[in-house]
Amino acid sequence: MTTGLFVEDSGEGAIPLVLLHGFGGSHLDWREVQQALGEFVRCLSYDLPGHGGSLDYPDAGPAATAARAVLDDLQARGISRVHVAGHSFGGAVAVLMALTKPESVASLTLLAPGGFGEEINSALLAEFAAADDEAALGRCLRLMSGFEAELPDQLVKAASALRQKPGQAEKLREIASVLSKDGKQGRLPPHKLSSLDLPVRVVWGDLDTVLPVRHLDNVPPHFAVHRYRTLGHMLPHEAPAEMARILRYSMG
Repeated sequence: MTTGLFVEDSGEGAIPLVLLHGFGGSHLDWREVQQALGEFVRCLSYDLPGHGGSLDYPDAGPAATAARAVLDDLQARGISRVHVAGHSFGGAVAVLMALTKPESVASLTLLAPGGFGEEINSALLAEFAAADDEAALGRCLRLMSGFEAELPDQLVKAASALRQKPGQAEKLREIASVLSKDGKQGRLPPHKLSSLDLPVRVVWGDLDTVLPVRHLDNVPPHFAVHRYRTLGHMLPHEAPAEMARILRYSMG
């Protein structure tokens, strides 16, 4: 059962929770959220194509490739139904999973998801992709976070360690050019978003410097919205206990 994707499978539970990180991250981005959820939630935390343990996955870059890859991996594992949570780029991947195979997705929790509007901070994305030491990475991550955020040291160290893998830095620069073209990101089709017939929660921070909070204006009215005045883009790190609380609501 090898699909070329790395996944950490931990905890216990009837319907697993799939966790999808953002651009430049890894499965480790969810560690604090998982700790807050506790051992009685089974979590499948992926390295998405082109990242970490999934660096060599073919054609990495587009969200559609990542969505298909995760769905194929779940099928290979014999898992027919999951809750899915995605942050930033992982949020767009989560939506595409639900649009591709809606019967497999019990709920969606989207943390500052990509694809809800064209605007994206391309300059910051490119700077993050090019950052090659802890100082540069720390600066980018602080810019991506709310003013009150105290980002854990291990976040910067994990981001730095990820880029030490041969070929990882080059791959991130390549993916960044796919995610943002001419200062814009690809947008998920509004009519398809509105067609999603499953519980969806969308979380955003007012201080998001990567994907503006005004993208919430494009969220279909039947999606539940959680908006936070003091949070930025790095929601799993800025408020892991609160994100875990929202995930528990999503999973019923």
